[in-house]
Amino acid sequence: MRVNVQTDRALIGATAPSTRYALVSLVAPPTSRTQSREPVNVAFVLDRSGSMGGNKIQLARQAVDHALKLLRDDDRFSLVVYDDHIDVVIESTFATREALANARARLATVDARGSTDLCGGWLAGCEQVAQHLEDAGIGRCLLLTDGLANRGITDHDEIIKHARELRQRGVITSAFGVGADFDERLLQQMADAGAGHFYFIERAVQIPDLFASELGETLEIVARDVTLTIETPAAVQTQVLNQFETAARPERLIVQLGDLVSGQELSVVTAFDFPPGQEGSRILAIFNVADRSGQALSEPVQQAWTFASDAENAAQSRNRAVDEAVGELDAARAQAKAVELNRSGDYDAAGRLLEEVARTIQSYAGASAKLRQVVADLRESAHSASAPMSPLMMKAMHFSSSSKLHDRNAEGKARRPPKAPE
Repeated sequence: MRVNVQTDRALIGATAPSTRYALVSLVAPPTSRTQSREPVNVAFVLDRSGSMGGNKIQLARQAVDHALKLLRDDDRFSLVVYDDHIDVVIESTFATREALANARARLATVDARGSTDLCGGWLAGCEQVAQHLEDAGIGRCLLLTDGLANRGITDHDEIIKHARELRQRGVITSAFGVGADFDERLLQQMADAGAGHFYFIERAVQIPDLFASELGETLEIVARDVTLTIETPAAVQTQVLNQFETAARPERLIVQLGDLVSGQELSVVTAFDFPPGQEGSRILAIFNVADRSGQALSEPVQQAWTFASDAENAAQSRNRAVDEAVGELDAARAQAKAVELNRSGDYDAAGRLLEEVARTIQSYAGASAKLRQVVADLRESAHSASAPMSPLMMKAMHFSSSSKLHDRNAEGKARRPPKAPE
């Protein structure tokens, strides 16, 4: 795995506290066509409530059919559908030719009806995975819904607790929200607690592509439960700007990056608050990347900062790549907050927040075309957030900020270099 660290400025204040940023860039190794992979154990959980009628349920069935074609006979799969009743259509089984044919026949009979026991349907799918993790090591539950949890367990905190507990058992949850009526905050929190991914599907025709893409990523995992550990002296405070889970330990911060897939590019931006110090002396941060077993995935990378005078600090040049990464994440965080302010009816505060962040980023944007575009986007968002936003607008802004904070592309997929033309 390739790991690179760069900082916005290498000098820090000798007479006053300083804040500096580091951009940690990781590139996962690619897999070859001949390389073996670990079997997967996946549950497909489909909402069949009344609102899924027509094109949505048809495309959901098509999405599962596409996904089944990606499985090998040593993989396991199950199919659960729910409205106010929960049916395990296919209990967890190996993906043999016979089992796949049976699944397609049963899938064709699934139609929309009833209300939405989201938690019950999801838990039934997760339990199908959990019962057979010894047969296939990578456990995934893919939940697709277009509605609210209005039957069974509806308390968000309880649902999130279940997602976290299932993650500890090895069952990862990814959630797909379709249209304007689902709760994006719940699905996002389920995916975050469950170490999976959240997707906003604005148009039903996107269902098959995104469903197959998420399963495709699962089939190309090259590193499980990856962590980034940042070691610093006790006097230095460290914060991650991305939306990754972190755990603070004495003189170190552990960042949970989840599973990485073949060729994935992932960036983590960290802020360091330094105390004053002796001119000419240095402070060092050490960055280590490891997998779930604790095995190092690269050599440790060091980044040093040197205490210097006020004049030297003021004269030093800035690293534009780091500035751009910081600006994009600051903008994404502001958009996420603005959505919630708009949702609560505080439209003026939502617009002001985005304008303030736009002015701050503009103050250091300089000639950067990327940062100027960030500023322009923030001002457009400020205009939208200053008045009541439609559910679709709120979901689009929430999803855009979430994808950036998790360092995934605009569709919610893992960032990877474009494929070379054949």
